Amino acid sequence: MLFDTHAHLNDPQFADDREQVIKRAREEFGVDMIVNVGYNRETIRTSLELAEAHDFIYTAVGWHPHDAKDCTEQDLAWIRELTQHPKVVALGEMGLDYYWDNSPREIQADIFRKQIAIARETGYPIIIHDRDAHEDVVRILKEENADEVGGVMHCFGGDPEIMEECLKLNFMIGLGGPVTFKNAKLPKEIARLVPLDRLLVETDCPYLAPHPYRGKRNETGYVRLVAETIAEIRGLSLSELAHVTSENAKRLFKLS
Repeated sequence: MLFDTHAHLNDPQFADDREQVIKRAREEFGVDMIVNVGYNRETIRTSLELAEAHDFIYTAVGWHPHDAKDCTEQDLAWIRELTQHPKVVALGEMGLDYYWDNSPREIQADIFRKQIAIARETGYPIIIHDRDAHEDVVRILKEENADEVGGVMHCFGGDPEIMEECLKLNFMIGLGGPVTFKNAKLPKEIARLVPLDRLLVETDCPYLAPHPYRGKRNETGYVRLVAETIAEIRGLSLSELAHVTSENAKRLFKLS
């Protein structure tokens, strides 16, 4: 059993074969559960539709830092309301992105803080997007008492010191395609060091496809390649790694 904890199956790249990709993940790669992530007005709606259509797909809803400049108080109220939806299991992805800077940094931080507040009000875990902003992300998580709800550092790209800070804040570490890249020394080190009970696997499909599909469209089924790589690093069987990461995900997202 594999659990892809971060997918974007509602992305237009899957417009022509979405159901085939989902079927392939289930039947060929052994993916039993998926969290699909909505991160702005359009993708939240389509992610909800996808989750409603498949009993094994759940959704997270939130506002991406790229789109923070467009987020209104009405949007935040909508996110709060959606925590009542039976297929919503987390808030996010939210956070900071200093690589692209598609929204002004002060607006990114403001929307990030407001979403953490919603998570604390509703008791939902949060999914963090952090690109080139490790110190500020950790600082805001501390200042906003995000450890009360915890969550996952999606596609974790920090070093072991940042990982330790995140673990102290009650966050799990999500690893995806980059851990399979031959020259990816830091992700492989994190895969070796992270406590097994705090590890999640993900794809971020259609982005960040693992080796040997690097540079091509990623699929949710390729989470198996991520799990195989980490299992080898940890000296575990695939079934052992799949079991522990799936149990971690179910515990985080409160799924039986």
